[in-house]
Amino acid sequence: MRNDLSIYRTYAANWWDGSQRFLRLLHNLVPARLSLFDEVVDTWHGKTVLDLGCGGGFMAEALAQRGANVIGVDPIEAAVVAARAHAGEAGLAIDYRVGSGEAIPRADGSIDCVVCVDVLEHVADIDRVLDEIVRVLKPNGLFLFDTINRTMLAAFVIVQLGESVLRLLPRGTHDPAKFITPAELSGKLVARGLSVGPFVGLGPCGLNRRLDITFGRFPSVHIMYAGHARKG
Repeated sequence: MRNDLSIYRTYAANWWDGSQRFLRLLHNLVPARLSLFDEVVDTWHGKTVLDLGCGGGFMAEALAQRGANVIGVDPIEAAVVAARAHAGEAGLAIDYRVGSGEAIPRADGSIDCVVCVDVLEHVADIDRVLDEIVRVLKPNGLFLFDTINRTMLAAFVIVQLGESVLRLLPRGTHDPAKFITPAELSGKLVARGLSVGPFVGLGPCGLNRRLDITFGRFPSVHIMYAGHARKG
């Protein structure tokens, strides 16, 4: 089975305990993602930020620590339960809700910034998700994202190497058919009236003490890429 989102339900209870290598990789991606997003956000403090597809809360907690008023939405209830529990232990006031990108449980024009990482390559209906993101954003609001390029190289690295050979990710996590090229994504965003910034590569840059991969800006967008778009 490909694009098996039940994986996130299976491992929800382990989200923060460090026992699962693929969850540690997701955690390791947070600093790299934030370093890119920080370049286009003047300040997070006081902003209403939606972490769409928040999982167990890695990105949501990092955003809350930067002073944002964070709302986390995810379709996997077990992940939301884990996120709420950990935020409570950390003393962070994050509004977690069960919901999908195709029907975001927020009012029109209520969000300063939507952060969407490790999500677009998994959603059932990307056009509906983008419509919903535009709907909830305030005028001049930002959409910050990363996703996986639909290239043979990305399919080989993410699925064949990452899932089948190196076992860095559970088998079935991704479906290469759901990957999207920068040109396709840019076209969808422009069609919805957003101004699109440059895309930048995101990839491995080293190993930490546990010999887990760390991430940073990467010279190519052929595997993973990040970007931003602004609502008019």
